[in-house]
Amino acid sequence: MPIITAGLGENRNIIKSSKIFEKKYSDVKINLIDSEKEFLEDYLSKKSDAYIRGSLNASQIMKHLRKYNKIYRTSLIEINNHKFLLAPVGIDEGANITEKIKLIEHASNFLKKINKEPKIAILSGGRHQDKGRSPQIDKTITDAEKLVSTIKNKYLIKHYYILIENAINDNANLILAPDGISGNLIFRTLVLVGSAKSYGAITLGINQIFIDTSRAQSVEGYLRAFEFAYHLSKTSQ
Repeated sequence: MPIITAGLGENRNIIKSSKIFEKKYSDVKINLIDSEKEFLEDYLSKKSDAYIRGSLNASQIMKHLRKYNKIYRTSLIEINNHKFLLAPVGIDEGANITEKIKLIEHASNFLKKINKEPKIAILSGGRHQDKGRSPQIDKTITDAEKLVSTIKNKYLIKHYYILIENAINDNANLILAPDGISGNLIFRTLVLVGSAKSYGAITLGINQIFIDTSRAQSVEGYLRAFEFAYHLSKTSQ
């Protein structure tokens, strides 16, 4: 029987989600923890099969996880029945090409693990013809071109420039934003403002299943995170 430990915090929607989930699945045990310290103790002792941050303090949790591993987060999002990973979503992640390559490697391995062939879309700050409009735009385009050139022989990858709508329409299953800030803004726009569905962010670079979630998530959003953690835990058993 999988054990899923989830953090509480100020957003108590996760309590309602856990009750709904346990009614749906009789072969799972959910452990709710209201303290970052206890949550991390449980995680470090590997008492559970999967972990969901819930609305516990992200800074404290991630600070401790980074003591032991270099971690990479990528959100699983669904739009019109198409699911894809969006990264980077941590505002301090994906700061350079080296980090982005590592993120792509981890995310691609994860997709293969769940029997999906990686189809990667790289985003930048403008269209190709927008070069020269500002140094900031030029840098994102140049970095994206260099990134694609570096790994194009290893992955099915395409630079979509600023046209995220085309990347989604082409069924890309890994979309890489120019940086963590823009990735976080894309996530919030799609999920918290728009109608896209979030399953939480899978944390890569660690052996345990850890789903990061927004502190502003709805009951339905946390329920999807439970579904995600549950199916990953069943697959890994």
